[in-house]
Amino acid sequence: MAIIQRDPLLESITHWEPFRGIESLQREMNRLFDRMLPSGNGEIQSLTFIPSAELEETDDTIHLKLEVPGMEAKDLDVEVREGSISIKGERKSESKTEEKGVIRSEFHYGKFERRIPLPEHIQTDKVQAECKNGMLNLTLPKVEAEQWKAVKVNISE
Repeated sequence: MAIIQRDPLLESITHWEPFRGIESLQREMNRLFDRMLPSGNGEIQSLTFIPSAELEETDDTIHLKLEVPGMEAKDLDVEVREGSISIKGERKSESKTEEKGVIRSEFHYGKFERRIPLPEHIQTDKVQAECKNGMLNLTLPKVEAEQWKAVKVNISE
């Protein structure tokens, strides 16, 4: 009669599949490129520009600044809603330089939409907006909740 002794180390060994990680990486890369490639209408889906924002609150006003380089008032759409402000825009920037017979051309295109929650209700008919030198400055006067309503904001240059 032979006694077979089991080795616990051998029982815990699992089968290693070296290409499983590569397949997972390939799936993730495919998803990334699917989001970046143009959709049916030729627009890029996720290569968007998201402007930086700075919010400052005083007792009676909220001041909001957004960096929108290369954009003008006509490129932006601002709407104050219940509890938030929505800023949409489209950036179209091109530059071309020629030096010593070499032409350098760069362009940046992209749509964005940024919704920023507001800590207070806003007096929508008194909102002021100015877009100058790549900065969108919004002055949002506070109001009590009962007087609030949605409105589209005009931007001056």
